[in-house]
Amino acid sequence: MATAFTPPRPAAPPATLVFVPPAALKGRGTAWAIEHRFDDRSRERFDDGWGTLERAAQAEAGADMAPGTQLLDEQVKSILSGNDSPDIGFDLSINPYRGCEHGCIYCYARPTHSYLNLSPGLDFETRIVAKVNAAEKLREALGARGYVPLQLNIGSVTDAYQPAERRLRITRSVIEVLAEARHAFSIITKSSLVERDLDLIAPMAADRLAAVYVSITTLDPALARTMEPRAAAPHRRLRTIEALARAGVPVGVSVSPVIPFLNEPELERILQAARDAGAGSAFSIVLRLPWEVNPLFQQWLAQHAPERAARIMARVREMRGGRDNDSRFGTRMTGQGVWAELLRQRFRKACERLGLNREKPALDLTQFRPPARVAGQASLF
Repeated sequence: MATAFTPPRPAAPPATLVFVPPAALKGRGTAWAIEHRFDDRSRERFDDGWGTLERAAQAEAGADMAPGTQLLDEQVKSILSGNDSPDIGFDLSINPYRGCEHGCIYCYARPTHSYLNLSPGLDFETRIVAKVNAAEKLREALGARGYVPLQLNIGSVTDAYQPAERRLRITRSVIEVLAEARHAFSIITKSSLVERDLDLIAPMAADRLAAVYVSITTLDPALARTMEPRAAAPHRRLRTIEALARAGVPVGVSVSPVIPFLNEPELERILQAARDAGAGSAFSIVLRLPWEVNPLFQQWLAQHAPERAARIMARVREMRGGRDNDSRFGTRMTGQGVWAELLRQRFRKACERLGLNREKPALDLTQFRPPARVAGQASLF
């Protein structure tokens, strides 16, 4: 039975204020519409002795049994985002969507929904913003006078191949512009939908213009179903690696995030399975818990892994200098201390044994040519 969870917040003066975590919802990473850090309203459930909490729980059980996904169109002013972090190996990124229906409970991007005045909890995975003019804005950016091609990644914040992409095809339209401009790019995804666009990606990969990284956090389907409920199943992601490799696309695996005592014991097995499927490179990042991700993740632990929750968080804090999170450049991706160093050694030794990272894909930026200002319009020069 899950233990009660109290999210980090100022201590409630009366003992009658009780936080009751919402019950888990099938197909969602969290049922908690947690307030975001910019919200000037705060809500607490109050037990008045007349069954208030029980009635609220019953009402929510009926209302939240199957929360649907809302797609919200957005006309963006720009689509290229610069990166100033020395921890990340690319200079520019494109994220065609805000929010992600995959619902990964550990997702460090959840707090970005706060800027939309939406909850980083349930809203992040049920209210998805689609940047419908992404390809148009990319064409403008690449065609601008003085544009210099840089290392570009698609899907670094939210998955570019989440379910909405099947219908909206925004990511595909972005890749079409990149193909026209001969602009090198990489993709990171948990979705098998990337296979749909092999007709664009494979020819570019043959010219050293494209690479794909598939994120695999666990080989355990039961754990994946609760931790990242609407992402592709682990075995399906391995098949995607196979399909990409067969098509000649340089493919790597991201074993991220590594969570102590949860998916951490699988580290070597995941690397082995990915290598056997055709991956040639790998990287790994330890769990990050920025802002609202922290209480959301701890509540998830209380519901799904109560017997290990305290042990997991103790080890996380050990790697984060005694804190739940460490946002400093240089340590935020790797952690610090003895246990973090042990993880790095395990990862390095496994990669050496498996032959991973011997030849990392080097993308060619010299082939870039500005695209036509309007799709289909030929250049005059």
